Amino acid sequence: MKSLTLQAPAKVNYRLDVIRRRPDGYHDLRMVMQRVNLCDMITITLTETPGITVTCGKNGVPDGPGNIAWKAAKALLDLADQGVGAVIDIAKNIPVAAGLGGGSSDAATVLMGMNELLGLQLSEQRLMEIGLTLGADVPFFVFQKPALAEGVGEQLAPMPAMPPVWVLLVNPGVHVSTAWVYRSLQLTNRDGLAKLPELFRSIEDICSIFSNDLESVTIPAFPVIAEIKEIMLREGAAGAMMSGSGPTVFGLFRDRESAERARAVLTADTGWFAAVAETI
Repeated sequence: MKSLTLQAPAKVNYRLDVIRRRPDGYHDLRMVMQRVNLCDMITITLTETPGITVTCGKNGVPDGPGNIAWKAAKALLDLADQGVGAVIDIAKNIPVAAGLGGGSSDAATVLMGMNELLGLQLSEQRLMEIGLTLGADVPFFVFQKPALAEGVGEQLAPMPAMPPVWVLLVNPGVHVSTAWVYRSLQLTNRDGLAKLPELFRSIEDICSIFSNDLESVTIPAFPVIAEIKEIMLREGAAGAMMSGSGPTVFGLFRDRESAERARAVLTADTGWFAAVAETI
């Protein structure tokens, strides 16, 4: 049967504004999201017998129906109704529950891969609609462009062109519950949101929009995040911030050499996960 191997990239949030709590318990957000080329590798193989097998072998990632990639595969197999199944192998390179969107990216990649393997020819918009039923960040990874994301993350518009930059990602390995962060957030009155630039000519222009409302909850509980930000800036990052609800911190650098030097400093004697990536 047919097989496909695809990359599922991570993301960072250049901006994360929490606007209001919705009646359904979620929050309306305004985010600027950018993919980076730290990627999980996903191999999808169609099988002649129905059923879905997901293997990952990573602590904290279920292999069965609890895996969002399993749910993505089921959604498209149900649509196709071709009497076939799928075996999905996920080689995880993106840290789990890290604010980098790894699970959502895996699901989006499975949706796009299954769409191709099954010959469904579903539009990007339809895949994004299906993705939203799986998770709020999934549509962004189907969109495959730097985006302004609003609503719960499903209302996507392309951002103006941004210069490519090097990104240092550092995860100290503490567990941060996204649900806890949003429950604990003290929402302030928003009379107006900061205007976003129409042009991004430099790394400084990108850093000028850095803001993450969730840092007000996560950093007091996990001060190591502030420590990582401080070290990144001291080691030459043009800007540094927590991604999503954390705990991963990312810094933007002008060149790979500077990012690698900062990575070496941050990983010396700490055991922290760290990777240098490029924006895509």
